[in-house]
Amino acid sequence: MAATKFAIVTGASTGIGFELAHLAAQNGYHLLVVADEPLIEAAATDFRRHGVEVEAAEADLATLEGVDRLLAATNGRTIDLLCANAGRGIGHGFLEQEATDWRRVIDTNVTGTLYLLQKVLQAMVARNQGKVLITGSIAGFIPGSFHAVYNGSKAFIDSFADALRNEIKDAKGVTITTLMPGATETEFFERADMLDTKVGAEEKDDPAKVAQDGWDALMAGKAHIVSGWKNKLQAAAAHVTPASVLAEQHRKMAEPGTAEEHDDD
Repeated sequence: MAATKFAIVTGASTGIGFELAHLAAQNGYHLLVVADEPLIEAAATDFRRHGVEVEAAEADLATLEGVDRLLAATNGRTIDLLCANAGRGIGHGFLEQEATDWRRVIDTNVTGTLYLLQKVLQAMVARNQGKVLITGSIAGFIPGSFHAVYNGSKAFIDSFADALRNEIKDAKGVTITTLMPGATETEFFERADMLDTKVGAEEKDDPAKVAQDGWDALMAGKAHIVSGWKNKLQAAAAHVTPASVLAEQHRKMAEPGTAEEHDDD
């Protein structure tokens, strides 16, 4: 009898993480799904319809204690797959933001993510087996005026994943894939208080399609995937466009009040 496969998906209550968890369940992975809200229990019920075991954990992955709580919930099981998807944004100008709010973005997107990756990958590398999908963003290529902390955190994650992939390259059975979506139709923009921006109001990518792109790249062992042809073009352009121009372009998308301007277009 084949051994059961076990996956962790963070940020799995909604959006891309929710869709990634469905894909993992459809592909026979037993799941530990995690989010920082009670909705994760309802999401877990949805995943169970695929006939796999699903455990849900409500944990604040902005804290080391929350990550430890997640790891304890594995009950020592071997982690075959990790989708490190949990993330948080914050809109408006940096000088207007409370330090507790922007720090929470960094602690979620960077500190908690790195701590989880370190703990999980140590075991994967030791046994030379495992797959990791990290949700980065094409935002990491663009100076994010009025979304500066988030874009900066994703620039860190995109770069960090490339470096880490090189560090563990001798562990041939372990792969790290970075999923880099563009703006996606999730609760992200509402939670980041960005519904009054052009990017918050306009049509965005389907999270199911983004998750499928990430899953396919993960299973193929690819290093990166930019989801969506428009995002591929934007990512390519970002590498040859001056930072000042990119920042001004982002301002037109993310400055509060630009939703009304978008409606008039």
